[in-house]
Amino acid sequence: MKDLGITYQDVYDLLHRACTTISPDVLYLMRNAVVQESHPEAKVFLETMIDNVAQATLQDKPVCQSPGFPTVWIRFGEYFDMGPLLSYLPKALTQATQEGLIRPSIVHPLTRHNPGDSTGLGVPNIELRYVPDQPFVEIIMSAKGCGAELGNISKILTPATLGKNYSGLKQLVLDTVINAGGFPCPPSAIGIGLGGQMDISAKLSREAISTRSWLDHNPDALLDELEQELLEDINKLGIGPGGIGGKTTTLAVKIAYAATHTAICPVTINFHCWVARRFGVRIYPDGRRESLFQVEE
Repeated sequence: MKDLGITYQDVYDLLHRACTTISPDVLYLMRNAVVQESHPEAKVFLETMIDNVAQATLQDKPVCQSPGFPTVWIRFGEYFDMGPLLSYLPKALTQATQEGLIRPSIVHPLTRHNPGDSTGLGVPNIELRYVPDQPFVEIIMSAKGCGAELGNISKILTPATLGKNYSGLKQLVLDTVINAGGFPCPPSAIGIGLGGQMDISAKLSREAISTRSWLDHNPDALLDELEQELLEDINKLGIGPGGIGGKTTTLAVKIAYAATHTAICPVTINFHCWVARRFGVRIYPDGRRESLFQVEE
């Protein structure tokens, strides 16, 4: 077992960045959208969003008043010693809340009791994945906004309703975006989970949009083609930034799948607002560290 020297400060620094700015890939897409957007008011919306990020970073303040829901992905190989890493995560949330970087918003689902420290049963959500022979540990911290959750849907399609050339799936995605309108704080990104049963499709939809770069291409050629087609069709809807019109409705579409039963095709459509508070790092046994979601100039 290898202790990679991950400290509490490492974890807190990731969380701090996820509170006060957005990931570089998304900021890159936002800046490109300003150049491409022809709707005057939509262009102003985008410019204001980008300025908001700059001011939050400059003043070391939250980039959005809504702190979102914290999920952490840890992917590790066979020689990684987890050590105290898992205990660092709730402590970092509590510290960030006490320092005013996070508004305490985690409550009991029924009583709505708020403990005031941004933690609770199942919070933060921690997703562990063992990857044989992986020579590094990868940690991704994501605080996904919950207003966007109001537009999410899960549905069980059948082979018939999936449709020829996946027409049923495509229409379901477009109808979901239309029904959501401006509620997911567009420009959004959309994660689509396919397969498994409903619980698996929901999990995949979150993982797809939170752990992949919004600039990447799906390694599966079929899914990559579907992602690009949906992205183009969604942006033709004219919902635009903040729902005021324009051609920048969605910045990215990301799809993940699992095998499923022959009778069904579970689908979850998961909106992510433009405030992409997620940062990740790969830590190697020799101490080298590599930041994720970077943009090559």
